[in-house]
Amino acid sequence: MENLNLSLIVPVYNRPNEIEELLDSLSKQTDKNFEIVIVEDGSTITCTEQIEKYKSVFDIKYFFKPNTGPGQSRNYGMERASGNYFIILDSDCIIPSGYIATVRKSLSENYVDTFGGPDRADKSFTNLQQAVDYSMTSFFTTGGIRGGKKQLDKYYPRSFNMGISKEVFEKTGGFPSVRYAASKAAGEDIELSINIYKQGFKIGLISDAYVYHKRRTSIKQFYRQVYNFGYARVTLSRRNKGTLKLVHLLPLAFTLGSVGLIICAIFISWMFLLPLMLFMLLVNLDAIIRKRSLLIGKLAMFISLIQLYGYGLGFMKGVWDSLIGKKIGS
Repeated sequence: MENLNLSLIVPVYNRPNEIEELLDSLSKQTDKNFEIVIVEDGSTITCTEQIEKYKSVFDIKYFFKPNTGPGQSRNYGMERASGNYFIILDSDCIIPSGYIATVRKSLSENYVDTFGGPDRADKSFTNLQQAVDYSMTSFFTTGGIRGGKKQLDKYYPRSFNMGISKEVFEKTGGFPSVRYAASKAAGEDIELSINIYKQGFKIGLISDAYVYHKRRTSIKQFYRQVYNFGYARVTLSRRNKGTLKLVHLLPLAFTLGSVGLIICAIFISWMFLLPLMLFMLLVNLDAIIRKRSLLIGKLAMFISLIQLYGYGLGFMKGVWDSLIGKKIGS
């Protein structure tokens, strides 16, 4: 695409410190030819101070709107952006200095209408954040469907690091307005990707366009997030027939299977725990190799269980709500 004008869209809710870190990382880009659109989604703790600090560094557009969730806030930002290609980032991301240059080079050489990029954990992240990063990107827990090169399903970009052209936004309408889980909007990025595929646009992975993603900073927040992911997957399958794949059932199978093994171990023989123990050993060894830390390896076993059980329980709740005819969120 000639004359690629980039607009970075960032929704935020009560996270001025994250915006500070994000803007600081963007100030170090080797390619500074972009605008930033920050949308306060009904925040009570705003980023006004941080925006003022960086106004002389960037072309920043700053908006405040009532709370409607991240998807609609992204749409709000894209409607008001001046670029012809939008890059959507989460507020808890830190952007490597060569990110914009990598995206621009990739799109100029092999243009796609929509792209996604992977995420990594920066060395400065806590051990818990490192363990969460491992769990959310490991083949053992996700089947490799969150931005990795090995995948068991069609690639769907995720909204923490996602680019879409203005043409795609105008023809698809952007992120859907449906809320997928009771307390959080989840699954909006996947449904948008499904819609983009249906419209015949080209989607690609730019593997070198990674971001450092802090993810959830507490176990409770992480559990709630993956629970919502599981619930949202069922809602997505109800709205988009044929999108539920075998890989999406793996956490449910793990949840039910491991509970069955534990019951058998209690009433029959402890040897029924061997498959579960082997799985945890593989996770532990893989995490130690990837993160080069014994402590993170131990944490990764615990966090991986939380992810699989949380997603599995959310999935089961979604199935139950579907069976009793509960209406999809509005």
